Amino acid sequence: MEPKHEGAIEIESPDEFEARVGLNFSKTSLLRKALTHRSYINENPDVLEDNERLEFLGDAVLDFLVGAWLYNRFPEMREGELTRLRSALVRTEELAAFGRQIDLGRAIRLGRGELQAGGRERKAMLCATFEALIGALYLDADLEGVEAFLKPMLEIAAEQILALRQHEDPKSLLQEIVQAHGYGPPQYRTVSATGPEHKKTFEVEAIIGDTVYGKGSGHSKRSAAKMAAQDALKNLDLE
Repeated sequence: MEPKHEGAIEIESPDEFEARVGLNFSKTSLLRKALTHRSYINENPDVLEDNERLEFLGDAVLDFLVGAWLYNRFPEMREGELTRLRSALVRTEELAAFGRQIDLGRAIRLGRGELQAGGRERKAMLCATFEALIGALYLDADLEGVEAFLKPMLEIAAEQILALRQHEDPKSLLQEIVQAHGYGPPQYRTVSATGPEHKKTFEVEAIIGDTVYGKGSGHSKRSAAKMAAQDALKNLDLE
């Protein structure tokens, strides 16, 4: 079967996606549903259900399965670090990265507006669809099927997160690094606050000595400072 096209965008059918990724659904309707965004429903009245309920289920399955996998994979790791590592593995950015690994965007069924807006590449879209895929796989093949699919991704991702200390609080990690090099604690300066009162966006700079090393934005000063610390860690060169 040839893939369909929307303008210049190649759309992979659920059957093609299943074959390419190496999945084997006994209930193909579950996979089709997992790949269907609500915007597709609006333009295709014959399609009755989107993937939001499967996304809800997949989110819960991932929390449990990743926690169980970490418990067995790292028997000496303490509870606090296990919690932080699980959070890093199931955050939006990481699940979106898992989605990119299997080129999930090609198979997401979207409405024309979402397609034209670049919905296939958005982190939130890839994350939500990956969660829906996990929910569908759980219903079709139980936890064993999900684990077999997910375990190779978790092994690589966990190794990278631990090596780069990405599961640690970025502000604490930044302070530890700069003080080890003889600097005082990083300072965080709010440089702007824009938008309506109920939904302001704050811009914060992370300053080491007299130099701005990182910038971040968020809907609270705390989240913006965290992003600034993450940016500073990328830019840091204290050797």
